[in-house]
Amino acid sequence: MTIEISAFSRWIRPLGRITGAIALVAGGWFAIVVTLTFGSAPGKSMAIVGPPAQALAAVVKANGQILASNDYVTIARSGDAGFVARLYAAGALLVLDAEQAGGCSGLPPKPTSSLRAKRSNPV
Repeated sequence: MTIEISAFSRWIRPLGRITGAIALVAGGWFAIVVTLTFGSAPGKSMAIVGPPAQALAAVVKANGQILASNDYVTIARSGDAGFVARLYAAGALLVLDAEQAGGCSGLPPKPTSSLRAKRSNPV
């Protein structure tokens, strides 16, 4: 029985260290992304993560413009400095730079050149 316990602990310790290291790196990255959001230039799109009703209310209270909203992410923008701080003060759960968070710009998608060619030359 002692052999089984010691073999088990040889696998658990490294696994625990790896899991801890991954959590530390992910937590550090997350803290940096959130901190850098406060330094975003006015007019950039922000992604507000959380329930839509709460996010929309925060954008309205922070004097922002709502660009898009779905189940858990609302994209908004404001030309005023301090928009991110006002969003948090208004009750936003998490605010991220939309372009850095996932490539969201809050703008409608642009058609690709191949789609334009197909539309202009029907076969």
